[in-house]
Amino acid sequence: MMTAILTFEELKSQVASGLTDTVLACFVDMQGRLMGKRFHAVNFVETSFSETHCCNYLLATDLEMATPDGYASSSWEAGYGDYIMKPDLETLRPVPWLDGTAMVLCDILDHQTHEPISHSPRAILKKQIERLEKLGFEAKMATELEFFLFEKSFDEIRKDGFRDLQPISGYNEDYHIFQTTKEESVMRPIRNHLFAAGIPIENSKGEAEAGQEELNIRYAPALDCADHHSIAKHAIKEISWQHGRAASFLPKWDKDRVGSSSHVHQSLWKDGKPVFFDQSKDHGMSEIMCQYMSGLIKYAPDYTYFLAPYVNSYKRFSKGTFAPTKTVWSVDNRTAGFRLCGENSNGIRVECRIGGSDLNPYLAQAVMLAAGIKGIEDAMRLAPATTGDVYQDASAKDIPHNLRTATETLRSSKFLREALGDDVVDHYTRAAEWEQEEFDRAVTDWEIQRGFERA
Repeated sequence: MMTAILTFEELKSQVASGLTDTVLACFVDMQGRLMGKRFHAVNFVETSFSETHCCNYLLATDLEMATPDGYASSSWEAGYGDYIMKPDLETLRPVPWLDGTAMVLCDILDHQTHEPISHSPRAILKKQIERLEKLGFEAKMATELEFFLFEKSFDEIRKDGFRDLQPISGYNEDYHIFQTTKEESVMRPIRNHLFAAGIPIENSKGEAEAGQEELNIRYAPALDCADHHSIAKHAIKEISWQHGRAASFLPKWDKDRVGSSSHVHQSLWKDGKPVFFDQSKDHGMSEIMCQYMSGLIKYAPDYTYFLAPYVNSYKRFSKGTFAPTKTVWSVDNRTAGFRLCGENSNGIRVECRIGGSDLNPYLAQAVMLAAGIKGIEDAMRLAPATTGDVYQDASAKDIPHNLRTATETLRSSKFLREALGDDVVDHYTRAAEWEQEEFDRAVTDWEIQRGFERA
């Protein structure tokens, strides 16, 4: 685990000197957002560093903060009680883009038993990390954060009814230095503030659409990777807001533009060495790597919901957009759902290209680890790599093409029920159902424009 950027003793010293006056105690909700409280720093270092509390509906809600029925964990009948927020002091860090502020991430515990809440995203990932450790391995991962920057602020866009959205740039800026120079007023503080907060930023770049950005963070142990991703996503929105811009992680905001993804790179290590590499094997892929990838691919339909959790998520999957449509692997081929990277080198790894920019990294990483573990436990054999334009491969298995299909594969997944537990699968199945129910009640602009006069 990454060492604390701030030790608790350093925080107490900063509080005593007046350098830090606010501590954000945060946990990650089902949607991957940071939720929590702002503590006066004196109170935090004297008492609240031990624990604080939050309402249990916060892990049974949606993007609108509604209180849907159908959850076993919390309800009006049960009275919506409290969870314990237990600060993980190993995650203490400054928040350089906010004056006098530090942050700590919390684990969510049952108020009575002090046991982890099984459906909390951080607990779900920790469980799979522990399973992997029992096999003698450590997972290292990296996520790519893609998002769009817009000319106007969140408040202006909301007041305009989310219409006439104008990206910050006027043309495709993939790897474009001149165009991204124009955006440095936002992107430079994002890189530098996050680096100062202990997030090992590698780089930012223009992505394959007007106003589309990508932020890359260095490979790290799986839990650190998820922590880094969640803090970075939060910071990108806050820093953009501070500069009068809006940053959106909606996967597909315009039908005529490419979507935003969150590719996840992953490999296993043992005793400080990568176990995915074996120079005597084809492509340098070890037997363990082949087994791991076999599990990833076989169970991709089962866990697609955790990579694409909303109705909009599935609008991104279309051919010719660099978003995959098939659950197959290939060697350094961006048309496949899984891409072999670092062929014949110590840096060999598999990149899952299915996930959208709206994924919760804890959940996404957890289910992929579970699938990889299943592949190793069952000594699965990896099918040969596909070649050419995978979009046109009629024999390749499709990614679930909408939320309804992904919900049913989640509900009926024996593999996920064994790996995560029935309670966790039932909890997130209900979240998926609720998302679909809310969409089904909506009347969209498309329907009105299409049928208002002509129907």
